[in-house]
Amino acid sequence: MDTAAAPLAGFGPEPVVVDRTTGATGGELVLRRAGEHFEIISNGVFLMDTRDGASEREMVRACLAALPEAADRAGPDVRVLIGGLGVGFSAREALDDARVEHVRVVELEPSVVDWHRGPLGAAAGEPLADPRCEVVCADLVAWLAEAAEAASRGGPWADAVCLDTDNGPDWTVVEGNGRLYTADTLAKLRRLLRPGGVAAFWSAMRAPAFAELLAREFGAVETVEVPARAGEPDIIYLVRTGTGPAAG
Repeated sequence: MDTAAAPLAGFGPEPVVVDRTTGATGGELVLRRAGEHFEIISNGVFLMDTRDGASEREMVRACLAALPEAADRAGPDVRVLIGGLGVGFSAREALDDARVEHVRVVELEPSVVDWHRGPLGAAAGEPLADPRCEVVCADLVAWLAEAAEAASRGGPWADAVCLDTDNGPDWTVVEGNGRLYTADTLAKLRRLLRPGGVAAFWSAMRAPAFAELLAREFGAVETVEVPARAGEPDIIYLVRTGTGPAAG
């Protein structure tokens, strides 16, 4: 959720509501249009818009750049998991990488998926129209539990995991999203990653306690700062399999 592009009072056209619905967790979810841009609001709190997307794209770029190079790569073979569809910039960035074979997006809100098949889709370059993109409508924590169990039988399948869900570990708008940033969920996520795999976590602010948890679960943690239009920079935490005490 790119806070770098959060609207500033008094600038630009007044937003107009495109759709208003009840979200999967029971709160209000609103899609607004402000001129050529779209905004998503959850329970009256601004989540994201289509004005920039710099940090969402950088999350994916940094994650894919950290993957080991395969000298004998004959074609696209990288598989990416993205937690949260949002305005689609993360999925589009992954699909634009020539190494990527498949992108699986897990999105809780069916309305967000519907918006991408309607007015929101063009803003991010129609990621859902790409045949390499698969969208699963599910609670990410519950989905990760099932996927980790399947991976324990069939082996890990993801090369890169990018989580841009809510506003990060220390600022969750949707009740229950704090479950994403626990040791139990991180352990499940790690089971999905192939050897040499990389995971990236987006946050609207520094989250030192979460960074410490990542270090315990994965080992070395890389912090990437992306300047925001106002206030502190957005933060991306990067970890790799095979780099620390919980390697593999």
